[in-house]
Amino acid sequence: MGIADNLDQVKQSIQQAAQEADRNADEIELVAVSKVHVAKTIRPALQAGHRVFGENRVQEAQGKWPALKDEFSEVSLHLIGGLQTNKVKEAVALFDVIETVDRPKLARALAKEMEKQGKQVGVYLQINTGEEEQKGGCLPGDADEFIKLCCDELKLPVLGLMCIPPAEEEPSVHFAFLRKLAQRYGLKKLSMGMSGDYETAIRFGATSVRVGTAIFGERAPH
Repeated sequence: MGIADNLDQVKQSIQQAAQEADRNADEIELVAVSKVHVAKTIRPALQAGHRVFGENRVQEAQGKWPALKDEFSEVSLHLIGGLQTNKVKEAVALFDVIETVDRPKLARALAKEMEKQGKQVGVYLQINTGEEEQKGGCLPGDADEFIKLCCDELKLPVLGLMCIPPAEEEPSVHFAFLRKLAQRYGLKKLSMGMSGDYETAIRFGATSVRVGTAIFGERAPH
């Protein structure tokens, strides 16, 4: 099966999961994770009409997306990997959504840079629901203060919350926690669920799922 077929299959699975959860599939955005895939691999998905993509690294995205964005209109590019403050300028210039805002220093740098560039980039606040040391994200205990900082003080264009549950744990617990936290602050969007658990995430209210392997296949080793 080709990439366009894989894409179609994932969209059908989303439709099915939405139906089972008594939800409208149109409310669920599919972020096709194209990290470490070259433009040639990504193009079939664009040609099939898909327009929302996720990349992990600013530098890698800079190497392929400006040309693809020129070729295909209405692309929405999401940064789904960790962002260092020294890359904020480039990230604001290139991306349409930044999903990994996880600490006050980064939030302040983004607010400043958006003002400087006169560009609003939608952001998700990443919550480290599993409190994993090796993973980015604001710790649950600091989440209330962080959400208030981003929404009220910095007035960032916060779309919602994002999480990546620990690989070895039942993801539904983490999805339920994120949903409850978002509801507390009236945040409408939840970016949660990847190739292995996006159907579960949809049951728990995901409005955005990040799927790479199921669309593009296994990544070529570096």
